[in-house]
Amino acid sequence: MRATLARKIQFPGLYRANNVPHWQRVHQNHADGVRQWNKGPRAKYMLYPYYALLITSSSASMYMMVRMVLGKKTWY
Repeated sequence: MRATLARKIQFPGLYRANNVPHWQRVHQNHADGVRQWNKGPRAKYMLYPYYALLITSSSASMYMMVRMVLGKKTWY
């Protein structure tokens, strides 16, 4: 009974293709001169919004720090 039941259950990731060698070739290619975090196919879709948010928040923090030093505690 248990052996029959075990054959009928399908696990979702059990027979998937092994993509690890492909991703190792992509990320371990050091001759291309690209940083590790820029190598994936979707890297620019994640990194450019991150860079924009980083620059915006850093600029806003610096702006308000200067205003606080000058004694003004509002954004305008």
